Amino acid sequence: MKQRPKTAPSKSNSPSDDTVNKDKGGPRVNPSKNVILVATRSSYVILALFVLAIYGAWAVYHYQFETLPVPLSSNQVGKRGFSEHEAMNHVRALTRLGPHSVGSDALETALKYVAEAAETIKRTAHWEVDVEVDLFHVKSGANNLVGGLFKGKTLVYSDLNHIILRIVPKYASEAVENAILVSSHIDTVFAGEGAGDCSSCVAVMLELARGVSQWAHGFKNAVIFLYNTGEEEGLNGAHSFMTQHPWSDTVRLAIDLEAMGIGGKSGIFQAGPHPWAIENYALVAKYPSAQIVAEDLFSSGAIKSATDYQVYKELGGLSGLDFAYSDNTAVYHTKNDKLELLKPGSLQHLGENMLAFLLHAGASTSLPKGNAMGSDVKSSEDKAIYFDVLGTYMITYRQSLANMLYNSVILQSLLIWATSVFMGGYPAAISLALSFSSIVLMWICSVIFSSVVAFILPFISSSPVPFIASPWLVVGLFGAPALLGAFTGQHMGFLILESYLGRNIGERRRNLPDSLWASVAKLDAERWVYKAGLLQWLVVLVVGNYYRVGATYLALAWLVSPAFSYGLLEATLSPARLPKPLKTVTLLIGLFVPFLLSSGMVIRLSATAIGSIVRFARNPGTTPEWMGNIIIAIFISAIVCLTLVYLMSYIHISGAKVPIVITLVGLFAISLGAVWGGIVPPFTEDIARAVNVVHVVDATGNNLGKPVSYISLFSTTPGNLNKEANHIGEGFVCGRDRHLDLVTFSVDYGCWTDRGAETGWAESDIPTIHVDKDTKGEIRETRVLINTKASTRWSLGINTREIEDFQLKDAESNEEWVPLGEKTGVDGWHTIQFSGGKKAPTEFNLSLLWFKNSTQESRKDEPLVLKLRTDVDRWTPGVTTVVEKLPTWCSLFGKSTSPHTLAFLTSLPVSF
Repeated sequence: MKQRPKTAPSKSNSPSDDTVNKDKGGPRVNPSKNVILVATRSSYVILALFVLAIYGAWAVYHYQFETLPVPLSSNQVGKRGFSEHEAMNHVRALTRLGPHSVGSDALETALKYVAEAAETIKRTAHWEVDVEVDLFHVKSGANNLVGGLFKGKTLVYSDLNHIILRIVPKYASEAVENAILVSSHIDTVFAGEGAGDCSSCVAVMLELARGVSQWAHGFKNAVIFLYNTGEEEGLNGAHSFMTQHPWSDTVRLAIDLEAMGIGGKSGIFQAGPHPWAIENYALVAKYPSAQIVAEDLFSSGAIKSATDYQVYKELGGLSGLDFAYSDNTAVYHTKNDKLELLKPGSLQHLGENMLAFLLHAGASTSLPKGNAMGSDVKSSEDKAIYFDVLGTYMITYRQSLANMLYNSVILQSLLIWATSVFMGGYPAAISLALSFSSIVLMWICSVIFSSVVAFILPFISSSPVPFIASPWLVVGLFGAPALLGAFTGQHMGFLILESYLGRNIGERRRNLPDSLWASVAKLDAERWVYKAGLLQWLVVLVVGNYYRVGATYLALAWLVSPAFSYGLLEATLSPARLPKPLKTVTLLIGLFVPFLLSSGMVIRLSATAIGSIVRFARNPGTTPEWMGNIIIAIFISAIVCLTLVYLMSYIHISGAKVPIVITLVGLFAISLGAVWGGIVPPFTEDIARAVNVVHVVDATGNNLGKPVSYISLFSTTPGNLNKEANHIGEGFVCGRDRHLDLVTFSVDYGCWTDRGAETGWAESDIPTIHVDKDTKGEIRETRVLINTKASTRWSLGINTREIEDFQLKDAESNEEWVPLGEKTGVDGWHTIQFSGGKKAPTEFNLSLLWFKNSTQESRKDEPLVLKLRTDVDRWTPGVTTVVEKLPTWCSLFGKSTSPHTLAFLTSLPVSF
């Protein structure tokens, strides 16, 4: 066993010894007390660093996402520019109509308004430009997309109408065959007026069309503006255009405008697969806003949504860009998607960027040709990596360059680490392992601390998610515990590492006095903990590079910049030198670029995640109340552990440990007290809880043929409804006693009342499922007649454990809508979702082909072969009373799978 050498008093151990004193700021001897000291960082320095990090991150976020251009008038921009004032006139006109969902009178009025605006653009266009306006009536069709939200579904539509405007130069006939498509939707959900989703998009497109009509005489390509309907019911507008309209064959590039909130900067969150569009957008956009991180999250399925861009990419094989407004995402599909929340400058930002891009693309001769999903894109190596810097400059590069860059950095990093360990020998290898253990402990403790809070909140607050209306509460509720846990875990690793280093100081330090060994160990441990942060980001870089994650560039920045700073200011090749405390300037230089690239985006993603909790419970009552909190807690912990790992390494030998702990505990206590005492409400009138009020008429077979009618109240926002039910009154009972199967989703927890449920509907409204013919042979075939009565919006579930295949036809025209062929199912059911206009059919023929091995045993688990829900946009007296008494902090919520305010349920048992 190696023992420390004895250190007798000698000249070499005196304060004047060069070995001790030549490293200014490192370990030093106090001559008067003959005690070895370690220079510790002032707690004021650490406090200043934290303040700088917080305010710096906020400044980046504000400049990158909240700084909007000044709205311009038509006089300021002239005929050829983009005017937000003119676009806002369109938004006002459309939102004044109120909700305008498919099949409503308000949607017909909205279509007339857009058509009149298109005709005005046609009349005022440049004399060398042709503007064609097509009022396109859609035939029936079926959308069979299988990706994302559409797995196990067939979306059928009928009687839809679109406004299509095509702008072409008169004297460039070839332009007609090469078009750029700009698309958005006029229809809204039934619950909101849709100022953001997507009247703002339609308004921008109308003003863009007006501007482009003054420029297009110099174009080489046509520009098609598609104002579609049916998007909110399952992307049916885009699907019908691509499958039925003759102009769709000429489209070479697709641009989709969307909103998952209201206002702010409209950013690109999907691009490609061909990189032409995003690379050229980066060249000309005046206020670029695009983050491939959002594309990574969207394509991963973490965001449960879909846009028309999916149709253009998968069905049409097109490349392009997908834009979305994402401010105030908590108001998405609620009453608060209203004009008052649309920030000035939002439309100007998108309009100027789009106009610059369309002018550039319209005059280009190099649009992507053919199927961009196939022959025109060589491989995934052509994928574009893109991100903007402070909303001012945009960087794009190909995946092939990313591979070379990432692989080069990974190999160099591994070589440096391997050389370092080889030169340091066994102690260096152990130190490396122990330093990485500090990272593991940091993550474990951070997640545990913040997750404990997630479990506590439902017990102390009226809502398990009390931070929706005040997102910055998350800083105290989850951020403070996450940082406290992260520092605790890292400090535990630091102490373990310090203890090991104190027992195993290398040969080069044998002549040091005993009291100096502990000081050297502290400083060595600090450096190892800092380098452990580099190792953490190296692992992230390797994983991101392996899976071709677009946002891997962030790992590169968080690895290279701090490593370069450390190597420039801290590293030494001399093994004889004593370690010094890390320089503050090392941290500042190392973190400048990473913070610049990621802090604004981190805040934006956090705000989006918090707002999305409003609609977290897709099947109300099927997930624990704390589940949404856990997701936010882990997300915040990950941000803390990834971005503050270097900063935390500076605290362990400073005097700031106790003040930081006290500050974090105090911040957490204040935030928790504000929630516990109800000082900060979880919801407000502008940031409301999403609820559904549905008059349910249940005529399923288990009710002996007698329909059961009641008013149902449920919510996609986590938490019970006791407070809301008490506020409404009307005899509501809340609990899990009444399971509600709405075909597209289920409600395991909700409230219900029979009061006022007997009026507002008639038995003649109840849909019917009639078995017309049942042929039992080698293959059993059953023909079913379905009549949806007053409903042109319905959902039909087909038991795929019993039914192998099926065919759906319009009973009147005998037109086949869903042909025989392979069908996918989810949890044993395939769902047909139908939506159409007022003239859409209501009678259908459904042919069912049974499995040969269909048995009674399976029927015990699945007693139904068909289950049907029909929706009627009608406010019965019971619904009207409840909605009028809804608390101001609640709002009706709409989505393609949700019922309207009146829903009928019926079914067909396996045994008929």
